[in-house]
Amino acid sequence: MGRHVLPTVQPFYDLKTGTMTYMVFEQPGSSAAIVDPVLDYDPKAARTSTRSADAVIALVREQRLSVEWILETHAHADHLSAAPYVKRQVGGKIGIGESIRTVQGVFKRVFDLEPEFRLDGSQFDHLFSDGEHFSIGALDASAVYVPGHTPADMAYRIGDAAFVSDTLFMPDLGTARCDFPGGDARTMYRSIQRLLALDPDTRMFVCHDYPPDTRAPQWETTVREQREHNIHVGGGKSEDEFVAMREARDATLGMPTLILPAIQVNIRAGQMPVASPNGTTYLKIPLNAI
Repeated sequence: MGRHVLPTVQPFYDLKTGTMTYMVFEQPGSSAAIVDPVLDYDPKAARTSTRSADAVIALVREQRLSVEWILETHAHADHLSAAPYVKRQVGGKIGIGESIRTVQGVFKRVFDLEPEFRLDGSQFDHLFSDGEHFSIGALDASAVYVPGHTPADMAYRIGDAAFVSDTLFMPDLGTARCDFPGGDARTMYRSIQRLLALDPDTRMFVCHDYPPDTRAPQWETTVREQREHNIHVGGGKSEDEFVAMREARDATLGMPTLILPAIQVNIRAGQMPVASPNGTTYLKIPLNAI
């Protein structure tokens, strides 16, 4: 493991999807990790572009960084992953939690994917287990399994920073939904308690922010602030209180705009399905399935 150093965290906010991408590194010229890169997708035209990812790549080159890891916190439902594109441009191993295999099994059936689609997570370069330690140059890092939003969410601790997947939002927004296939509010509560047990000064970086009109987008908080002020779990709210709130709230929410294109791409580690003989790549839209 590397010596005890603190990471620099550079955020990139995608306004269209409310998604955060993070660049994590020690200093210019050092190793780096990229967390949750976004591939831009226009759902009306079904066209992709790399504007968001190119901004991250530009910083890699400007800071002379060596990308070791491209870390996915889970198979996102609100954006398509740009991990393969980033890897082609600047390198890095694509990693995700090992329970992605469960999510692949669920959605292979939903999308009736090709028989050759494997359910072993081999589309990714590395599958992290709970508590697994790794390094990013001199930065110490570990994976923390935090299911509930999906069965496969993984948070990453890098130095004094925690990238918390879709568990906690900023304190004034609360927590992520738990009504996707395999999600569970009680499991989410217990995952959140693991995060809230971290050192109170731990910096927390959220995956998304959907700010009210009264403030600009935010993405960084602390364990202490979440313990004290998170509207869904702060102040010692009980598991039963959380579950009742979360299940009632989730019942009122519509599906994310990009869930159908995003999931079938993201369980492939961001790769598109194989093109048809006419050279065009197609995504499936299952009717009445979600």
